[in-house]
Amino acid sequence: MTAADRTADAVRAELDTVLRYAVAIGALLVLMLPAARGHHGTLGWLPLWLVAMPAVAWWALHRFALPLRRRRAADPVAAGLRRRRRGAVQARRRARGPAGVRAWPRVA
Repeated sequence: MTAADRTADAVRAELDTVLRYAVAIGALLVLMLPAARGHHGTLGWLPLWLVAMPAVAWWALHRFALPLRRRRAADPVAAGLRRRRRGAVQARRRARGPAGVRAWPRVA
């Protein structure tokens, strides 16, 4: 591991801590202060900026990782026993009339 990697990891860890605190403080403000649940003329809807934006930034720091689902052993998908899909049939084109005939007559 190079020095640049260690520095990037340290910055990422510090940013993780800051964003975690921002989400917690914003959530507490929204829950405890009725004014923080409202709308500001310049900023807009305050819970968006106090909770949602820091939470999305924190999620982006973790590269949008989704929580893992716990699968049961009896689940056929988890066991690798996936059901085979039946082959899709290719759509067929409609038969055309003579080359000079239009499918829809013109309306005058």
